[in-house]
Amino acid sequence: MIFASLFDVFRGKAVTIPPMDGALRPNTALDDSASEILEVSEPDNLCASAEHVFYSSGHDLMRLEGHGEGPAAAARFDAPISALACSAEGDLAVGLDDGRVIIRNGTAERSTLGPADFAGFACPTALAFADAHTLWVCQGSATHRPSDWVVDLMGKNASGSIWRVDLASRRCERVAADLAFPYGVLPDPQSGGVLVSESWRHRLLRMGGGNGAREIVLDKLPGYPARLSGGADGGAWLCLFAPRNRLIEFVLQEDAYRADMMRSIERDYWIAPALSSGAAFLEPLQCGGVKTMGIHKPWSPTRSYGLVVRLDPNLRPVASFHSRANGRRHGITSAVERDRRVFVTSKGGNAILSLPVMP
Repeated sequence: MIFASLFDVFRGKAVTIPPMDGALRPNTALDDSASEILEVSEPDNLCASAEHVFYSSGHDLMRLEGHGEGPAAAARFDAPISALACSAEGDLAVGLDDGRVIIRNGTAERSTLGPADFAGFACPTALAFADAHTLWVCQGSATHRPSDWVVDLMGKNASGSIWRVDLASRRCERVAADLAFPYGVLPDPQSGGVLVSESWRHRLLRMGGGNGAREIVLDKLPGYPARLSGGADGGAWLCLFAPRNRLIEFVLQEDAYRADMMRSIERDYWIAPALSSGAAFLEPLQCGGVKTMGIHKPWSPTRSYGLVVRLDPNLRPVASFHSRANGRRHGITSAVERDRRVFVTSKGGNAILSLPVMP
C-alpha cells in the first residue's frame, strides 16, 4: 500500500466518488412527495421540544405552530444562528456565527459561553443535549466561522473539535480534536458518547464518552454530511447538504490551482460545493448541466443537491429522499422527526418540507 502511493506521483491518481446505490439510490421524493409547509429564507437548523418545533433563519429563531402550520417569532439575535438544540426539559441552546453559545430557558437567557470557554474556537456548527446538565458542542474549525465553511473545505482544513459542556459548572472539556469540520452531533446511548458527522471526510463517527475513542460507523458517503437527529425507531436521520463530484475532488488535489482560484475569484463562483446552483451565468459546471429538448437531465453533474437519509437502529441506511440536479430543494442541512413526520430544512431551496415516516 505504501509503495503503491509512491507511484501515484508518476502515474496520476484516479478521481473517483462513491456511487449512489442501494438505499441511496436517487429518486425525486423531496420534489414530488414532500409537502412544503413553509417558504422561508435559508432555513438552517431544526430542533423539537415536547411542545414545539423550532427553526432558524438568519438572525431569527422561529417556532412552528401546531403541526407545522405557520411560523411565530421566538427570538432574534445580533449574529446569524449557526446551531440549535432542545433539551427534554425545554431548554434551548443557540449557537451563533460569532462563536457564542447561548442557553435559554423559555424567553430568558440562562447563560452564555464564548470562544474563550472553548480555547478560542468560534465555530459552533451543531449542538445536542445529553441531559439537562450536559451539552455537546461541535466546533467545525479553529480558524473559520460556520458561515465560512466553503473556505474551510477548500483550504483542506481539519481543525474541528467536539466539546462536552457541564452546564452547572460551565466546564468545557474537549473530547476530540483534528476533525474535518464536524457538522452534526447526536448522543449515543450505546457508547455513552456521541455520533458525529465529519463533513470533509464524508463519514459518520462514534465517539466514546470517556476516552474520545473513534469508530467509523459510515464511510465513503457520496456527499457532505450535515446534521444528525434521532428517529422514533431508535435510528437516526442524516442530512447531506451537497454532493461530491469528480471536478471538485480534482480541484481539491490541485493545491496551486485551488489557491489561485480562492485568491482571484469571488467565493460564489468557486469550483466548490454549494447549497444551491443555477442562479448565475458565472457559476462553474454549467456545461455539465446536460439539457435535451429543453429538459435538464437529473443525472447531470451538479454543485448542489438535496439528500436526507434514514438510518436504522444499527445506523445502516435504509431509505433516502432526494432532490436531484434538476430539482429545487437543495442544500438539506437539518431534519427532525415528530408525530410520524420528518421536517426538513432545504436551505438552498428556501423551504421547510414535511415527509411521512413510513414503518
